[in-house]
Amino acid sequence: MQLSPPIRTYLLRAVLTAASIFAISCPSSMGDESPDDARPLIAYVGTFSSPLGDVLPTQVDLPPGNGRGIHLFRVDRKTGDLTPFTQVEMGNSPSCLAVNRDGTRLYSTNETDRSSADKQGTVSAFSINRTDGTLTLLNSVGSGGDGPTYASLHADGRHLLVANYFGGSIAVLPITSTGELGDATDVKRDGGQIGPARATNAPAGSFAFSGHDRTHAHMIQADPTGNFVLHVDLGLDRIFVWSFDREAGRLAPAEHHEIALPSGDGPRHFHFHPNGRWFYSVQEEGSTIALFDYDSTTGRLNPRQTISTLPPGFAGSNFCSEILVSADGKFVYVGNRLHDSVGIFSVASDGTLEYVGEEWTRGDYPRSFNFDPSGRFLYCCNQRADNVTVFRVDGESGKLSFTGQYAAVGNPSSIVFVDLAK
Repeated sequence: MQLSPPIRTYLLRAVLTAASIFAISCPSSMGDESPDDARPLIAYVGTFSSPLGDVLPTQVDLPPGNGRGIHLFRVDRKTGDLTPFTQVEMGNSPSCLAVNRDGTRLYSTNETDRSSADKQGTVSAFSINRTDGTLTLLNSVGSGGDGPTYASLHADGRHLLVANYFGGSIAVLPITSTGELGDATDVKRDGGQIGPARATNAPAGSFAFSGHDRTHAHMIQADPTGNFVLHVDLGLDRIFVWSFDREAGRLAPAEHHEIALPSGDGPRHFHFHPNGRWFYSVQEEGSTIALFDYDSTTGRLNPRQTISTLPPGFAGSNFCSEILVSADGKFVYVGNRLHDSVGIFSVASDGTLEYVGEEWTRGDYPRSFNFDPSGRFLYCCNQRADNVTVFRVDGESGKLSFTGQYAAVGNPSSIVFVDLAK
């Protein structure tokens, strides 16, 4: 019997809910409790937030939003539960958070802040109290463009890399010995032919259209060697590769400087496999994952596989968001907005992906997700549902089971974790 799409969706979610209830009572084994389980664990949630005192909208896609800045939670390592205990009041949408390796500094991209006449956004640096996890603002500087949407730390700990979505630019910000940010040592602006409104690999019946109106730098990160920096531009359907001068904090085009994705597909985020040789890119409008072989000596990307992020037979509109490879390299997870799921893929011995299944996020518009330090739990930021939901990770199958835990956060955008001192 052929079921209509609404009935199939209802039955699927009913089955997923029942499976989640069973999994709560029969949790998967992820190994014995480690000594680190005795240490306090803090979660920081970045949000889309309106200027304090403003009337907040009831529903948003783009900022401003319902958040109050950076929300802090205590994490129960055994159950995954989040308990709120304080927040840093910010009305400028600290939508992306990055934490240094020592867990002593946190950086936020303030997506709706405007620091000058040219609409340059800002990035803020905070010190982390190693006893209770509270934050103290160190300073804020210009991000090198409009709408900073992503930041990542270089492995040397001396540079913060920033992607400015509305500015179509990337920037390198130096970090002082005390954790403060300096003015940008380099800013690069994207340029080229804007892709079409229709994605090459869009699902049947899709009307997904988001970033093909201009250049939109969406993510930036150094490769595992630290010698190259990669960034994507959604509007140009391009991945760019830069050689990085660590002393000067400057970028130069690599020998194989750019690679094109299918027209209109819109690369958004990417993640390296732990072996450093496989690179996975998720396309926002095409709803695909692209696998590339990565040459760490030259920065060259060679495409090898493209696979849909959605279950077989899906039709309609979807916008992909996050992509993460598990720490053991066995699974890839991808966020589907509108379909409101996390797609799960197994990684074969050659790096290629195979669809395993999906898990409903129990929310609306999953913007991003992250694993806790143990890898036993996945936390999903449901932007339009104003909550973070918690899932237990089965290390053998890669599948997710809902713990029943919801944490209320207005328009959550990103979540990061810090282990505190005993």
